[in-house]
Amino acid sequence: MKDAVCASGICKGFNTIFRGKKEVLKDINLLIDGEEIFGILGPNGSGKTTLLSIFSTLIYPDSGELTILGIDARRNTHEVRKLINISTGKPNFPWSLTVKENLRHSGMLYGLHGRELDRAVDWSMESFELYQYQDTRFENLSTGVKQRLSLAKAMLNGPKLLFLDEPTTGLDPQMAQRTRALVKRIHRDMGVSVVMTTHYMPEAEELCGMIAFLKEGRIIAQDTPARLKRNLKIGERMRIRYSGNIDCDALRSIPGLISAEISKGRADLVVDKNEATFSRVMRTFQSAEILELELEEPDLEDVFIELAG
Repeated sequence: MKDAVCASGICKGFNTIFRGKKEVLKDINLLIDGEEIFGILGPNGSGKTTLLSIFSTLIYPDSGELTILGIDARRNTHEVRKLINISTGKPNFPWSLTVKENLRHSGMLYGLHGRELDRAVDWSMESFELYQYQDTRFENLSTGVKQRLSLAKAMLNGPKLLFLDEPTTGLDPQMAQRTRALVKRIHRDMGVSVVMTTHYMPEAEELCGMIAFLKEGRIIAQDTPARLKRNLKIGERMRIRYSGNIDCDALRSIPGLISAEISKGRADLVVDKNEATFSRVMRTFQSAEILELELEEPDLEDVFIELAG
């Protein structure tokens, strides 16, 4: 499969009333493999939505080169748009049209007609469980059903690459999980490449094989979730309640101990994922009685805090 996205030197700025031109994206270089779900993470205002809008050809960069699925996105925008689609976390459709009418309307905008349009609309309603809402106007849909409609719309043209901008924004936990399951199915069963933005760390860790972190318009880290945690030395948390005495200085000097907060009867430690480190820590408690030991794996929330700080 061709690379989903190849971006080189992408820059984008917007004119403001009082401060002139504000740079939103600065020298973005990304190579996104089409075989995986790729996540773009970052705090609010970091440029995530602007970058996704450029990738989906909704806006043009000020400078840089961009190919989508091997096609020059600036010179062959129309060809790119035949192969991609986008769904946002805040879907907006004609409020007075029903679910089926909105899908047909979108399908016609994509150039579908006749039996081809009928088949695409029926497939989308069945795949995203929308038949029971087909005669319900958009203004009367719940947030979760609106999100399913947005995903169904995005699949009408049979895209090879799907862009998702904050796909679970505003959804309750159960509906958010259902949406993530739909994204997995789109990628796994339908063979669609997915590039998504999110600021919800468990979502990124569950879905994404590769992640890029944006901060103030620049990519400051890119890797798999596991390697990001390891390279930033964000370790495993050990919470130990004990009785008796321990050698605090010996504990703090253990190689592989990232941080330690020690008080009488309690030690909160962060250690690298190394059996030798764990063994050394436990040996310092040999003369004490361990009452409780709790281990907690690091997650992307820790990476986000480290990088965004």
